Amino acid sequence: MRQYLMNIKGMRCNACSAKVHGALSSLAAVHAVEVDHQRDRAVVSTTADLHDREVQLVLSEAGGFALVDMEAGAVAPSSVGVPLTTDKSDSSAEENTPQSLFPLFLIVGYIFTVTLLIAWASSEWSLSTMMRHFMAGFFLVFSFFKFLDTSGFASAFRMYDPLAKAIPGWSWIYPYVELLLGVAYLLSWQPLATNAVTLVLMSVGGVGVMQSLLQKKTIRCACLGTALNLPMTKVTLVENGTMAAMAALMLARSI
Repeated sequence: MRQYLMNIKGMRCNACSAKVHGALSSLAAVHAVEVDHQRDRAVVSTTADLHDREVQLVLSEAGGFALVDMEAGAVAPSSVGVPLTTDKSDSSAEENTPQSLFPLFLIVGYIFTVTLLIAWASSEWSLSTMMRHFMAGFFLVFSFFKFLDTSGFASAFRMYDPLAKAIPGWSWIYPYVELLLGVAYLLSWQPLATNAVTLVLMSVGGVGVMQSLLQKKTIRCACLGTALNLPMTKVTLVENGTMAAMAALMLARSI
């Protein structure tokens, strides 16, 4: 395994970091990437040698970023800030996972609590109604975080979602789709179509997450956009699977 320390010009925000990360990850030899826009640095682990020209090409195509210099050799992980992508075999990444996933657990916990409070206030404990309210809250809240940085989300989402990779512009449309699904669940509008779309999107997303996990990389999860630095773990797969299962159950009940 080879490592390169790169000084990159033109990064200003998390969205820039995501774009640089996506550009470097697109190189065939790249195994893992860490980016820190505040220090204008990136650490790249590869299975083969990298050349300045190919790196500069993908960086310029990603948004006009420029490679200032590139140094080969062993690089300490601490030379770059919080990684966007790390080798899953890195024990430090595994140790930090519970803490870094705390915002996700907290947000889902809030949505679940609100769902229970609505059921208690309305004395409506129907499973279908509770699932509908939970899914409405899920999509509305998660789309909100994506809208905070649509450019960064789009870059991160294209890294693993099969539809985002195959359909140009899909990663930009996705937050609006989630917003519409949240409204549809809240209003109980066209439940057959709403659940069918949710089942497809969550299933396809789950496939992308599983593929990323099988590659033994912990890629930055885009489920809450770039406002929170969440690693992609089995929790993300469970999240997609749970939403797909609820959509399938509600779809079966509405047929």
